[in-house]
Amino acid sequence: MSDIIRRDPRAEWIARNRLHPLHAAMRQQGQTSWMGPNGLIRKTPHGIGFIGPNGLKRIDRSGAQQGTGGKRSSASEVVQLPLQVIEQPAFYIAVVPDMVGGRLSSHDRDLLGLARKLAGEGGAVLAIVFGEHKESAFDTAGVDRLLQVEGDEYEGYAPEQRGLALRAVDGQFVPRHWLLPDSRTGGGELGRRLAASLGERPATRVWQAEGERCIGRAGAGQQDLQRPLARLILAAAECAEPVSETRHEARPVALEGGVARNLPRIEDLGPVAVDPAQIPMAEAEFILSGGNGVRDWDLFHRAAAALGATEGASRVAVDDGHMPRNRQVGATGTWVTARVYLAVGISGAIQHLQGIGACDKVVAVNMDPGCDMIKRADLSVIGDSTAILQALIRLAEEYRQGGARDAA
Repeated sequence: MSDIIRRDPRAEWIARNRLHPLHAAMRQQGQTSWMGPNGLIRKTPHGIGFIGPNGLKRIDRSGAQQGTGGKRSSASEVVQLPLQVIEQPAFYIAVVPDMVGGRLSSHDRDLLGLARKLAGEGGAVLAIVFGEHKESAFDTAGVDRLLQVEGDEYEGYAPEQRGLALRAVDGQFVPRHWLLPDSRTGGGELGRRLAASLGERPATRVWQAEGERCIGRAGAGQQDLQRPLARLILAAAECAEPVSETRHEARPVALEGGVARNLPRIEDLGPVAVDPAQIPMAEAEFILSGGNGVRDWDLFHRAAAALGATEGASRVAVDDGHMPRNRQVGATGTWVTARVYLAVGISGAIQHLQGIGACDKVVAVNMDPGCDMIKRADLSVIGDSTAILQALIRLAEEYRQGGARDAA
């Protein structure tokens, strides 16, 4: 018998295509690797017991073990990542995340991944956070030192006071690089103000940094601009892979000597209520999206109004005339970057999943526990959409009435 390994192109294609009807059956047969066209053995990262590049057994999040009626095997248990401790850093990479809602966003985690890349072996990543926060995973995001700057003067819109604090950080820690998200939620403006006060020329909209060079977007996003690696970098989303296979100390540090109090020239009048229906979906932070599983569209609209969400829809709902074409989410509609994406009655076609790939949290409501949207979601609710929307409206009204009573 010949020792030549024969390839099965059809089996390889099924193993790569998770939407193929036979994909699940092949997974159950234990096929987690196959030979690629260049003779390299390919592995699926969703395979049970898959070993990552650092030799760690990864967590199975594919949903292959759901609905089996038994307990999840040990392959799906959380792995304790190795702890990296840097006692005497050779230098610091300072990161100022946006922390929208008091938590690290996907953009912030990409930024910390870039900082970890620039820090290398001897450097430490210093994260500067203003005010109270709700984040508990700074260690797995790649933070070696955590500086929390507290005070009423930093609350709300206070770029001048925050700039003074960052100047104090620069004097105490002398970071090799400053990294801020080039975003409209604060990082872009604060980074440019800091660059002006430090006399640095910032590298903006950076999406790649290698060695002594960095590449940023230019020409309305149509061109790439390459320049020497700047000390102050304003990075775009997906500028680097977030940290995933190491755990860091996130040791608390403090500013020595405090920060001078700035006489504010800008008065923060607080947030202004905006009609969610007038917010473009590409800019919306909370989207309630409906699909073929929604039976009562009047109820859907009432739920969106009660929750204060921007409305979206799948292609099927748009084709059926339930929603206008400009509300279609997906690769053939609008790519969205919401902090919370609530999908009701959407099975999860590949084009729709592509369009919500940059959303921070996805919540799915569906009757089919095996659909692709349920597998993609961070939180899933299996049940009738009408009953769940009614419950959401009731809870939202009770929450508002309770807040009104507390204010009175």
